[in-house]
Amino acid sequence: MLNTDKILVLDFGSQYTQLIARRIREYKVYSEIYPFNADLERIKSFNPKGIILSGGPSSVYEEGAPLPDLEIFKLGIPMLGICYGMQLMAYLLGGEVSKAIKREYGRAEIVIDDDKDIFFGISPKTKVWMSHGDHIEKLPVNFTIFGHTSNSPIAAMADRNKGFYALQFHPEVVHTDEGSKILHNFVFNICKCNPAWTMKSFIEIAKNEIADKVKEQRVICGISGGVDSSVTAVIINNAIGDALTCIFVDNGLLRLNEAQKVEETLRKNFNMNIICVDASDRFLKRLRGVKDPERKRKIIGNEFIRVFEEEARKIKGAKFLAQGTLYPDVIESTSFKGPSATIKSHHNVGGLLKKMKLKLIEPLRELFKDEVRLLGHELGMPDEIINRHPFPGPGLAIRCIGDVTRQRIDTLRKADAIVLEEIKKFGLYNNIWQAFAVLLPVKSVGVMGDERTYENVITVRAVTSLDGMTADWAKIPYDVMESISNRIINEVKGINRVVYDITSKPPGTIEWE
Repeated sequence: MLNTDKILVLDFGSQYTQLIARRIREYKVYSEIYPFNADLERIKSFNPKGIILSGGPSSVYEEGAPLPDLEIFKLGIPMLGICYGMQLMAYLLGGEVSKAIKREYGRAEIVIDDDKDIFFGISPKTKVWMSHGDHIEKLPVNFTIFGHTSNSPIAAMADRNKGFYALQFHPEVVHTDEGSKILHNFVFNICKCNPAWTMKSFIEIAKNEIADKVKEQRVICGISGGVDSSVTAVIINNAIGDALTCIFVDNGLLRLNEAQKVEETLRKNFNMNIICVDASDRFLKRLRGVKDPERKRKIIGNEFIRVFEEEARKIKGAKFLAQGTLYPDVIESTSFKGPSATIKSHHNVGGLLKKMKLKLIEPLRELFKDEVRLLGHELGMPDEIINRHPFPGPGLAIRCIGDVTRQRIDTLRKADAIVLEEIKKFGLYNNIWQAFAVLLPVKSVGVMGDERTYENVITVRAVTSLDGMTADWAKIPYDVMESISNRIINEVKGINRVVYDITSKPPGTIEWE
């Protein structure tokens, strides 16, 4: 697809692998992640200007340790080994790796022994993030030491002639003070990449590919109101116009006025062909008496597929199904760590592909979440959609702890709307990853209007995060909390107590169910 300079990342199981590719893309250079054992011909066909060997939890000298095709070292392409990738490079090129007497985790100070190439412009001493239990005992032939720490005599090494560089620390994480500059040096000073990867160029390429693939046929796209499905619909709509039909299923578990807002926004701004289905009665009937969160998810997922299929079959000439699959989903299913243990069924409409003989279109499958938002901006989409907080596929059902009834969902919906209205009013919305209300199956005693009450409890949950993988509770100012609490108790019938969740992830999760 892309005729730009590219950096390939080989994944050896590091928790930071995705971060490497994201950092490189921030420099407007395209990067993809392949599993460590990717076929050599596949690597060649990708035509990378440089290859990065990621970190990982293994030891190179252990039986079954992940090893790449040795021929990658003969491709004449610059390489950067990070942590396990460094040990791997040393081990496979004739050096020696052994268990360190003292393991090194967390922040450390590296002394730069050679400030050229990858360390150009880096401070003589700089803080880095270490995470290793092994170290290099002996350098491979033709390698020299570029940096050391008090615990690692060989913390950075290189064979300049071959363009091979290796770091014992992680430059991709924010804890490494000058890590971004180090990666930047590798991408531009060593690999000589041209920064041509932009959302503007992506749009033109994607639109042409979609139009060439679809030709005169029709495409169906399910939209939820979230940024991924909305951006997917808009870019396809730009490419093929009326040949796209979007289906929006109102399951009765959406945020306040969600269905109306989504339909109005996409119709008004993009003249999109949308079928809106009010299936709330069907979903709420199926959920009656169900308290277990996993059963809720499965019921909602299965019912969504039924409703979507019924509507999709009415669209004559449909040959393609569009989905807002993102690059992390693609990586998760092909990486060293193996397939994801659980695929949420409410997103899985794959059965339609076989039943209706549809082909799949995934225009966002090469993008990370932050890039999807940038793409949305480039497409002229309103901030209300682009910067919308994540919302779970099962909707309010997994924020309504216990029984899911129309009355309880309506109560929760009103409280949730107040939470969002207040953090927007105080200018906090864009600084918070996710904020919402949770209705608990708990009642508490209260006093309202000099009378005793025994009503429901709302928990407010708000977190800050970069990617949702980890999160911390948001330190919302007390006056904002006070305003949220007062409004919920005064405006939402049946609520007499509001509490705030101060649990980070881990150990908790962002959602309650």
